[in-house]
Amino acid sequence: MVAVIKKVNPDVVLIETDAGLGSGVIYDNKGDIVTNAHVVGTSTSFKVTLSNGKSYPGTLVGKYQPDDIAVVRISGAGLTAATFGDSSKLEVGDMVLAMGNPLGLQSSVTEGIVSALSRQVSEPTGNTLPDVIQTSAAINPGNSGGALVNLQGEVVGVPTLAATDPQLGGSAPGIGFAISSNRAKVIADQLIATGTVTNSGRARLGVQITDSAQGVLVAQVTPGGPAAKAGIVAGDVILAVGGQSTPDSATLLSVVSKLRPGDTVQVQLQTSSGTKTTVTLTVDQLPG
Repeated sequence: MVAVIKKVNPDVVLIETDAGLGSGVIYDNKGDIVTNAHVVGTSTSFKVTLSNGKSYPGTLVGKYQPDDIAVVRISGAGLTAATFGDSSKLEVGDMVLAMGNPLGLQSSVTEGIVSALSRQVSEPTGNTLPDVIQTSAAINPGNSGGALVNLQGEVVGVPTLAATDPQLGGSAPGIGFAISSNRAKVIADQLIATGTVTNSGRARLGVQITDSAQGVLVAQVTPGGPAAKAGIVAGDVILAVGGQSTPDSATLLSVVSKLRPGDTVQVQLQTSSGTKTTVTLTVDQLPG
C-alpha cells in the first residue's frame, strides 16, 4: 500500500471553485485532469493545487453531466499522468484505495474492498450513473473526482458519492460509489478531443418526466425522439418499460440506464383519459 500511495499520490490534485472543493486525477501529460462534473459545477476557471503544494490556474475543457465526468486543464506544471486501468477486470473482494482531499484534507487515503460491481446509482442531481463500483473505502465530501486505485497502482474508478442512510440521514458507513475507469475514459477522451460527448453509449426515451400521484408523468416529449415516434404524448403516465414496473422517476431512470442505443422495448402507458396501452419504442443515443 505504501508503494502504491507513493506512486499515485502525485497524480491526485485539489480542485477549488467559488462554490467548494473536490479532487481530480491527472489524465495526460498535456495537463488534462479528470474530475466529477458536480465538482466543477457552473465554474469555468479553477485553482488546482498539486500534491507538492504548488497551485495553478485551471480552465474547463468540458463536462458531461449524465455520467458526472468533467475535464479541467492546467499548463506549465510538467505533469506526469496517472495510469488508468481496466475496470472490467475488477472482482468483488479486490482491495482498493480511495485517494483525494476529503473535507479539504489534502492527499488523504482510505482503504477498503470492491463491494459490488455494475451498480446503477442515482445522484442527488437526478442523474442515474451506470456501471458504478461500490466500495467499502470511505468516501467523504472532497473525495469526489479523486482516484480509486488497485494494488497495482492503477486508477480503476473515480470516487463520486457515498450512500445516504434513509433512516438516520447522513452518509451510510462503508458504502461508497465510484464511476468505473472504463466509463470515465470513454467520456474524458471525447471531452479532450472536442469539448463535447458525441458517443455516449447511453439510451434515451426522449421525454421530460416528473413524479405524480399516478406515477411517472410525461411532462414534455422531444420532437422527433423515440417517444414521439412511438406515439407517446405529454400527459401520458409511464407504468413500465421492458416489463419492469416504473412507479417513480428514479426507477425509470435506472431501467433506461441499463438499455443501449438501438434497443427496442415495450412501454406500458396510461393515457390522460385513463386508458392503458402498450407501445413499442426503439431508444436512441443520449446526446452530449
